[in-house]
Amino acid sequence: MAKLRDKLWLWAQSPDAHYETNNTYNLPGHSRMTAAEGAFYFNIPNVCRVRMMGHPMPPYDQESVPLRPCKQVVWSLLGAGAEPVTEWGDTDEVIKQAKMYDNVVGGVFDDFFLQKRIEFYTPDKLRAIKKRMCDGVGRNLDMWVVIYEDKLDNVANIADYLDAFDVLTFWTWEGKSLNRAEANIDRIHKLAPGKSVKMGLYMWNYGEHCPFTVEDMKSQCENDLRMLKEGKIDGIILCSNCIADLNIEAVEWTRNWLFEHMDDEI
Repeated sequence: MAKLRDKLWLWAQSPDAHYETNNTYNLPGHSRMTAAEGAFYFNIPNVCRVRMMGHPMPPYDQESVPLRPCKQVVWSLLGAGAEPVTEWGDTDEVIKQAKMYDNVVGGVFDDFFLQKRIEFYTPDKLRAIKKRMCDGVGRNLDMWVVIYEDKLDNVANIADYLDAFDVLTFWTWEGKSLNRAEANIDRIHKLAPGKSVKMGLYMWNYGEHCPFTVEDMKSQCENDLRMLKEGKIDGIILCSNCIADLNIEAVEWTRNWLFEHMDDEI
């Protein structure tokens, strides 16, 4: 039987990526922790390595080397919202990494449901990217996407887009909306039956530019573990290494909680 550790992923970005250029989210300092260091720090075996603030820049060869011990790695097909929209995104770079390393199992579209992105990457285009990726490697690679609550409400044909992806990751941007997280997971299952659904777990309240309390983290972690055991979600994605070395109480509490529950059977 699978254990919690098998279902954990790290949403891994470059050091200080969340500080951006002017500390938009009001973080308490600068980070220096890398993706690989974050995976080791939290003892998480699986990594989504996501481009943000222009980093990392292709080629990703050197970034992939320290991720070789990871069980599974998913690389950016399209990074965070400010990253440019191009014909194939970073598909060819994902193909290259997957040819080099068997632990590369997919690619992810971050901040996908922005108007410019959904206009360019139609459902048919997304399916073409998936085919190009798999054909280029000679094996299946899953295609992931990030979803937020407001996009569930405001993208009229969202079900058509979700159908083109293999793995749907849901994130609650504002702490005040955490009480709707499970209901939103239920909505996603209705929109995209049969898809893999994973829950994003923020350790900082980015939407409201402030810390989460320990009580906030306890509620999130316990609810996510329950949903894992019930089969409502099939993974939890922890965000992120680039706030893990800032002496944030919620981060340290979450790390300790994970270590206590790593061997819980799912």
